[in-house]
Amino acid sequence: MTGASGPSVWVTILAGGSGRRFWPLSRADRPKQLLPLGSARPLIVDTLERLRGLAPPERTRVLAGEDLVAPIREMTGLPADAFLVEPRPRGTGPVLARAAWELARAEPGAVMVSLHADHVIHPASAFRDAVRATARIAVREDLLMTVAIPPDRPETGYGYLRPGRPLDAPPGHRAFRVEAFAEKPDAATAARYIREGYRWNSGIFVWPAATFLAEVEARAPEIAGAFPLLDRGDVAGFFDEVEPVSVDEGVLERSGRVGSLDATFAWDDVGTWEAFARHRKADRDGNVAQGTVSLADARDNIAVADSGRVVLLGVRDLLVVRTEGETLVMPRSRSPELKRYLREIDRPGDGSG
Repeated sequence: MTGASGPSVWVTILAGGSGRRFWPLSRADRPKQLLPLGSARPLIVDTLERLRGLAPPERTRVLAGEDLVAPIREMTGLPADAFLVEPRPRGTGPVLARAAWELARAEPGAVMVSLHADHVIHPASAFRDAVRATARIAVREDLLMTVAIPPDRPETGYGYLRPGRPLDAPPGHRAFRVEAFAEKPDAATAARYIREGYRWNSGIFVWPAATFLAEVEARAPEIAGAFPLLDRGDVAGFFDEVEPVSVDEGVLERSGRVGSLDATFAWDDVGTWEAFARHRKADRDGNVAQGTVSLADARDNIAVADSGRVVLLGVRDLLVVRTEGETLVMPRSRSPELKRYLREIDRPGDGSG
């Protein structure tokens, strides 16, 4: 439904997952989206705050597992009907398909904006302006749109996309058809991508809900085959039946109807301790500290005291995280490998194996 003020925007926020790269601060019962990793407020609160003026609360939906509904409600004050509960984790493809199905049923002309709860974005006004511009293009061109981030470094932890022919965009914006998606590259490939004009894929998506559902039907049989279960009201059965797949792999990479708009705002995916450090002021010796931390003759460390005190003396390039029950110490330079290491140890109380 498009009026004088633009398309009817509905917002969905992906707020599932445990954020194991932030263990031990992040646990199964306190995942990263509930933690103040990007500012002094929890990530989910920052996410909701930047939506003010983009979509009203009644057109906002949070996608998460049942175990996270109560803590997110307590933290945000959202009503129970703002949640679309994932009975079991099956990846972003099925969960966004179910969300699009719900929105299209609520309003046939709905334009769906999909956000992650763990991004840091500023200024919020530029973000809202870019999303509105993306929504207008998505409706006019009948495309699945993503917001692209012009890269400022050869990042190996992000996916990339290759821009194609330009699309007409509102003043102050650049948009284009997407020619191809690329998975997380090695350092040399990432440097080449920057030279060749690739963009980061932010994971911020905008599309008419009906268009997305049509592309799921055409491109993703592992999801679309379970749609009759949604038609019968069997949400649990839908999530049992579908195969786990990301929306990028299951739909966008298979579709010929994808476009993108360059972001005009600063963006970061808070997915690692290095990302956390980018949003904290370092001391004159390069240390980033949170909580009760004492440092002497220490350089280039990340130290977080969620409980008690952390003392670092005569050390450098360490990541030290202390919680009430556990303490992590590892080389800071290897912190992006934390998730891989965690597969090899037991994490008492973490609940994620």
